[in-house]
Amino acid sequence: MLKSWTAMFAAGSVISLLVVVSSTSALRGQPQPGLAVASAGSIHLALGNPSGATEDPANKDNFLVSKPQYALSYNDANGIANWVSWRLNKNDLGIQGRCKDSRGRDFFAADDSLPTGFKQIKPDEYDFPVNGFDRGHMAPSADRTANRPDNCATFLMTNMVPQRPNLNRQVWESLESDSRQLVTRNGRELYIIAGPGTKRGTIADNRVMVPASTWKVVVVLDAPELGLAGVNRNTRVIAVNMPNTKTISGNWRSYLVNVDQIEALTGLDLL
Repeated sequence: MLKSWTAMFAAGSVISLLVVVSSTSALRGQPQPGLAVASAGSIHLALGNPSGATEDPANKDNFLVSKPQYALSYNDANGIANWVSWRLNKNDLGIQGRCKDSRGRDFFAADDSLPTGFKQIKPDEYDFPVNGFDRGHMAPSADRTANRPDNCATFLMTNMVPQRPNLNRQVWESLESDSRQLVTRNGRELYIIAGPGTKRGTIADNRVMVPASTWKVVVVLDAPELGLAGVNRNTRVIAVNMPNTKTISGNWRSYLVNVDQIEALTGLDLL
């Protein structure tokens, strides 16, 4: 994954990377021959497959789920994703509201695309009054507003990670909103990867891991029509790691890190 980006440093809200390749042919960590065609062809894996996830059901803790709306590596032991990856451009944004059920409630649902024998985490296993955690979207609902099926896909439980309300509804959400503005106001295209940090505890009778933090990496393309061929030394990369605590507050820029730090934390190959 773009491991030929050779220099990395924080500068305000942006981490600038020096790139010595500018074509997808030079990417490392892409799905290897032998994986399903759907996986290799997913636009959401354009930056690569951070954990080498596969669609082999025997690979239960690094199982690749490839959807039209995003791709993810599911960890059955943890009951959450290892990472979720998606592209965001103007075609993904419209007027569709949040996916609702017949009673007008957010339509969270178990992901029945998982193979037989995998955990089917249900929405009510995140019991907020009891455990104090939100069902925190990795790929946000507001990043998929072109139509109802796309928006409803973001409410599947494989796209959820337990997040404290102050994180999910405030600091994390502010980065989500600012990222969308790069698309709507500035015409940018984004490639985004997000996921959980290390284990802090569990909920749902030990079926769902609670991470100590959640992290995100946003690659900002100035010329969407060029795709990854437009990557250059001025390409912006935003990387954050936010504590999953009751008291987290402030601007998302307070939680900027570099990509190497997230890779060291997670063992993933992100860029």
